[in-house]
Parts: sequence; structure tokens; C-alpha cells
Amino acid sequence: MDAVLEVADVSKSFWGIKALDRVRLSVQRGEVHAVTGENGAGKSTLMKIIAGLIPPDEGEVHFHGRGIAMIHQELLTFPDLTVAENVCMGQEPSRWLAGWLDKPAMRRQARELLARLGVAVDPSSRMGDLSIAEQQSVEIAKALAREADLIIMDEPTSALSDHEAELLFRIIGDLKQRGVTILYITHRMQEIFRLADAITVLRDGCHVATEAAGQMDEKRLIALMVGRALDTSVAKAPSRAGDVILEVRGLTRPGRFRDVSFVLRRGEILGLAGLMGAGRTDVAAAIYGLAPAASGTILVDGRAVRINSPADALSHGIAMVTEDRKQYGLVPEMSLKENVTLSSLARYGYGPFIRRRAEEAAADEQIRGFAVRTSGRDQPVKNLSGGNQQKVVIARALLADPRILILDEPTRGIDVGAKNEIYQLIARLAREGKAILLVSSEMNEILSLSDRVLVMRQGAAVAEVSPGESTPEEILAYAMPN
Repeated sequence: MDAVLEVADVSKSFWGIKALDRVRLSVQRGEVHAVTGENGAGKSTLMKIIAGLIPPDEGEVHFHGRGIAMIHQELLTFPDLTVAENVCMGQEPSRWLAGWLDKPAMRRQARELLARLGVAVDPSSRMGDLSIAEQQSVEIAKALAREADLIIMDEPTSALSDHEAELLFRIIGDLKQRGVTILYITHRMQEIFRLADAITVLRDGCHVATEAAGQMDEKRLIALMVGRALDTSVAKAPSRAGDVILEVRGLTRPGRFRDVSFVLRRGEILGLAGLMGAGRTDVAAAIYGLAPAASGTILVDGRAVRINSPADALSHGIAMVTEDRKQYGLVPEMSLKENVTLSSLARYGYGPFIRRRAEEAAADEQIRGFAVRTSGRDQPVKNLSGGNQQKVVIARALLADPRILILDEPTRGIDVGAKNEIYQLIARLAREGKAILLVSSEMNEILSLSDRVLVMRQGAAVAEVSPGESTPEEILAYAMPN
């Protein structure tokens, strides 16, 4: 066999926690090699070591190729530069004298790569103005531009709909035919068994198994990941929807969405489906006050309210788990405890002072309840794995005890065990009377959890369907642009 990458007994520790413990890995040239495990298993740490971003404490990495490109789980973009400048970063074409960038060539290259991904993004657009899904597509295009022998893809479809993911899968197939090796990290079982030639499982920072994908099934893979059998079914009881608690009428933000109207009842889960750029996240952000609508009306309990900020939303009993935990969901330099209690400090205050013991007790309860893997409540949240960071964002939203909960890609970067826990939690919250607006790119998630599904296309709500009477193909047909 022709190994392009060999990892020998690599170890790494952070904050007293051993992220990797003598991990070994051998990857063959031209294969798609999936690396799986629960949140905190060490997957992203291993990938960063392979890419040369962080050094190992012990062990060696041997690479036999021309170059390594990496698509990060937490997007590493230059928000104030253009899409073209991000795609060509580090290998910008020049003309005439050294130092003069050939910007037309940069735009052409970016446009061609994005077209391969089926993404209609203007290469001259400012990166920071794109949605998370669009930014993720640009990061994929940037990796393709490197023409590396090894591409590391860390949760590359986490913000993509099924349609956009399908285009990426085709590109992976093309890369494989050209002899490019893919290291693929995902928590989505169907992607693993569709794409992978070999599967490596990590658990608690240790190598558990490496096997050919054809010799493994989903049940065995989950057992290797979590160390036990796991029921992955979604226990969603029939809706007992009550009175309308949230209504939006004619909500519009030019260039993002237009004339969106719907109602949400107590005890109901309303799913928002659609392709990348359809406006789902923008509508959710408008309701929460992150990017208010230009026109239209939001009503809570039948009364029109003005929501110009998240503070306004929280005052009306609306909380949100944002799609972009890095920009909106977390304060990276603050501790886990401070991030969990940030939206609920009034509960733990006495005048201008914070009752530290009460705050610590609340944080500890959330850490236990969500099984956050951490060295303690005072650990900086930036040092947690992506999946554990997501748990912190969800814990903070629920600590505010909202009546209306907006969940935008709530299982992004969450492993199969934690994802199942989140599904059960969402179902339980609905049974308890919470009104939930669920935005998800995972069709199974939308169809399994929602009582109704509102399909968006190009900024407009075009159809409302019943999950029990609809198929993914039907929803995709509504979502596809004309």
C-alpha cells in the first residue's frame, strides 16, 4: 500500500486535559479516510497537528506529498477582504511588477471554483457580508485552489443543505479519481458510509480502531465511538399545539427576504427548510434582533413588539441558538461559566454585584446536564472542542428560560451521541409548552422533529408542508430556484 500520511504515537495536552494520547494513523494515497468520534475525542486537534497549525507534545507526523490544505470546522476567514482575495490568499496571481495583484485573474479563479460547487456568490463581495453557509463554500473553494495532495475536511457540510452537500460529494469523487487524499471529519453517519474507504475511530483522545468502511455498519461504528450501544431514534410525540404565541406578518429585509409571514404556537416545532441563501437564518436573526427587518410586524401573544436587539428579544421571552457560535454565540476569552450565565446575570445579581456561588452552581448544573467535556467551569470557552462549545451556547439559551426558542442549526458540529440528546431535549421542550422555530440543513432533522415545515426559496416563504405527508424530494422541489 502507498501511504501518503503516517502519524506515529502523537500526544497533545491542553489545560491539563490530554486531547490525544499516543494516536497512530496511516492514510493511503487517493482514499477518503473518515476520522470519527464523540465531541472532545481529539479529531480536530489531530487534524491541526497534521496541518502543521499546532505542534504535538510527543510523536511524529510523516507526509509524503506536495501539500496539505484544510477546511476548518471553525471558519478562518478574512471578513474585510473580498471572496476572491480569501480564495487566493497566500497564492495570489501577480502581473507586471512584483507585488501588483492580478485581481481580474483572482476573480476568475474564484468564480470558476465556486461554480464547481454550485454557489452563486459574487467574487467581489465582502467575505463578512456572506452567510455562514456561503462562507463555508468559499473555504471549500480555497482548499480546492491549493491543489494539494491531502485535503483535510473538518465538518465541511455542517452549514450546507443536502443539495449543496451533494455537489461537494461529486467534487470529492473527482478529487479521489485524481489521486488526491481526503481526511474527512463528520458526525453525519450517512456521509461516512457514502464517502469513506476507511474509518478511524477516536475515543477520549485514543485510537480505538481503523477498519475498511465496507467492514463496518452504523451500529458498530456508534458503539466504537461512544463505548456502548445507542438508540438514535427520535422520540417525537404528536404535537399538542396551543395558542399562537409568535406571529410575523410581511417581514422584509431587502436583499435577504421579503414578505415572510407565519405563526408559531405553544408546544409546536416549526421547521424552516431551504437551500443556502434562501433566507432562513436571516428571518431567524430578524426575529431575535441580530439584524432587524426593514418592515413588517412581529407579534408576541397577539401584541406587536419592537425587537431591535437580542436584549429586546430576551425581554419578550425569545432566546436563540445562533448558526455562527463563533461570532454571535460565544465570548471566546471568557470562561465557560461566564458564557453559560451571560444572558441570565440578573438572576444572580444583587444590585451591581454578582452572587458568585449562585452563578457557579448554575453553571455547574448546566455543565453536568449537557455533559460538557471540560477541565472546569473556569476554563476559557475558546479552548473547548467545537461540539462542546455548541453545548455551551444551547445551555445558555435554555438558562434564560425562554417561552420561544429559535434554534439555527442546533446540532452543527455535534457528535451522534450528543445529537441524540439534543433531539430528545427539543422534543421534551415542545411537550413542556415551549414554542420552537427550528432552522436546519439536515432534512432528516427537519422531518423528524417538526410539526410543520415552512419552505423558503430565494428569500420568500413558498410552501408549508406536513412532515408526515412529505418527502425530502418534495421539499427540495419547492426549495429549488426557478
